[in-house]
Amino acid sequence: MLAIDDVSFRYSGAPDAALAAVNLTIPADGVYGLLGPNGAGKTTLISLLSGLLTATGGTLRIDGQPLAAFRREHPQAIALVPQEHAFYPMLTVAENLAFFAGVLGLAGHARAAAIEAAVAFARLEQVAGKRAEQLSGGLRRRLNLAIGLLGAPRLLLLDEPTVGVDPQSRSFLLESIARLPAAGTTVIYTSHYMEEVEAICQRIAILARGQVLAEGTLAELLRDGEAAAEFELDRPPPAAIAAMLEAMPGCDLKFRLRTGSTATLAALLEQLAGASCTVRQLAFGRQNLEQLFMRLTRRSLRD
Repeated sequence: MLAIDDVSFRYSGAPDAALAAVNLTIPADGVYGLLGPNGAGKTTLISLLSGLLTATGGTLRIDGQPLAAFRREHPQAIALVPQEHAFYPMLTVAENLAFFAGVLGLAGHARAAAIEAAVAFARLEQVAGKRAEQLSGGLRRRLNLAIGLLGAPRLLLLDEPTVGVDPQSRSFLLESIARLPAAGTTVIYTSHYMEEVEAICQRIAILARGQVLAEGTLAELLRDGEAAAEFELDRPPPAAIAAMLEAMPGCDLKFRLRTGSTATLAALLEQLAGASCTVRQLAFGRQNLEQLFMRLTRRSLRD
């Protein structure tokens, strides 16, 4: 289990903290999703867990042991697969894997076994002799993942692992990542794709401005979601009607009405018609993860 208690971090010269008293408990042997708009603090948190940064406040522990001490005792137990391609383009797939296995201190039979397992997991057998720069976007992502798995990590940190890949490659990567907990690997997964997090993550945290806005299973996050109507108008509504509505980010003519009553919605539509406001689009129902995210952060995931 990973315990993140009151963790804070501020970059030198930054006016605001990148993380402000973050508290999370991440269970072992699952896929844990981190959602947040750009600048929310996701990559900063990943960097703290990987040891690239040191927290300015709070504590990080694995199974009760301080994270720094855990990393010293188990140098291969935490692996980071960054958003950037973390390999040498001029080396072949096999050469890259051999090099990074050596960096981890693997040698002889252990190195050969680790490379074989990583190649098989990422299905790179047919391209082992190709230079990395010759690979497609999807295969490059698979090589990135294979390198991260060489040390059989207990904690794998994945930062936007499917950026720039085709749908088939994305499906393969998601299926592969979802299998990792069965082999004893806990995964922390950040993504700009809401549907990915919904598909493979057992628990989810939503971050914005360095703080945790919500955390839990998908069912827990959406359990208390009240029904709402979301609609787009052809013109701004009169002030009296606008006062009843919640403006939605991204468009001046999109609004939300929180109500579980269809009668209330019908009355509003009558008022809009009387004010010569035409409803261009209308959706009514309980919130989904994207709607929850937009409501909490007031921003699109990709903002």
